[in-house]
Amino acid sequence: MADNNNLIVYCEFEDGKVADVSLELLTKGRHLADQLGVKLEALVIGDNLKDVEKQIAPYGADVIYKVEDARLYPYTSNPHAAVLINLFKEIKPQICLMGATCIGRDLGPRVSSSLHSGLTADCTSLEIGDHKDPKTGKEYTNLLYQIRPAFGGNIVATIVNPDCRPQMATVREGVMKKEVYSPDHKAEVVDLDAKKYVSDSDFVVEIIDRHIEKSKINIKNSPIIVAGGYGVGSKENFDLLYELANTLGAEVGASRAAVDAGYCEHERQIGQTGVTVRPKLYIACGISGQIQHIAGMQESSIIISVNNDPNAPINTIADYVITGNIEDVLPKLIKYYKKNSK
Repeated sequence: MADNNNLIVYCEFEDGKVADVSLELLTKGRHLADQLGVKLEALVIGDNLKDVEKQIAPYGADVIYKVEDARLYPYTSNPHAAVLINLFKEIKPQICLMGATCIGRDLGPRVSSSLHSGLTADCTSLEIGDHKDPKTGKEYTNLLYQIRPAFGGNIVATIVNPDCRPQMATVREGVMKKEVYSPDHKAEVVDLDAKKYVSDSDFVVEIIDRHIEKSKINIKNSPIIVAGGYGVGSKENFDLLYELANTLGAEVGASRAAVDAGYCEHERQIGQTGVTVRPKLYIACGISGQIQHIAGMQESSIIISVNNDPNAPINTIADYVITGNIEDVLPKLIKYYKKNSK
């Protein structure tokens, strides 16, 4: 297997737009491709793909593969998987990245199992590095380090795939930063014939009607988040978080433990199994700071921790720590914010 094979990002396409998570992965992919000295490629599959390259090229893609067919939109499992499997057999990418969305979670395992390549889901970090097999002593260079919390978040595991290709990983939306590489970046556009990659039998499932419920909670883009953990203690105490959030013009978030305890709805869950956020201000109330939660909010500009345990792990990454009970501290914060915001 040649080592100069390229890195490819599967770009999700919905309502004429490339998904944010795909653009985030192109940004990351550009850095990794530069380290490896290879091209960054993008693959977009669907219908009405005219000018889609204008959305993708600024993020650093050198080659954009387009597979256009009315039957390829909206996404269905078999046709999209067939395109990736057959194309990858042809171009043999070194690395393939995709979003850990409902599409990526469906598509990734189908492609990796068919190509016998393996897949690491929900990575929180991707790096290039070397590896020595302890059993055989064989040394590998320039492998993709696929990094994610493991064993309930008690450790961070680095996973490598020494021999099988492509090295595949999925990453959640918001984990990687989205940055334009160059607004004038030129990409080579390659139009592929869908019939060459997908057989008619792959289209046995036809979507007759489709309803997508849009989320009413926009926690991802909120500049201020007041988040509660299990330590908040009750659903009633969570009302204090909502009151503080209303005072500050913030959104309310929660840790998995708080959601599991029924204090808050799942849409507000932040962390490895929820959304990843980067607000200007993050107020963590009664959150101990499990590694999965930290993974979802550690890039907040300012972190304030309110906790009755001075040794809570979250305090080590907080800029300010208020030690005390939620019931005592939050009413005071609300009172002073109201007073000073007039």
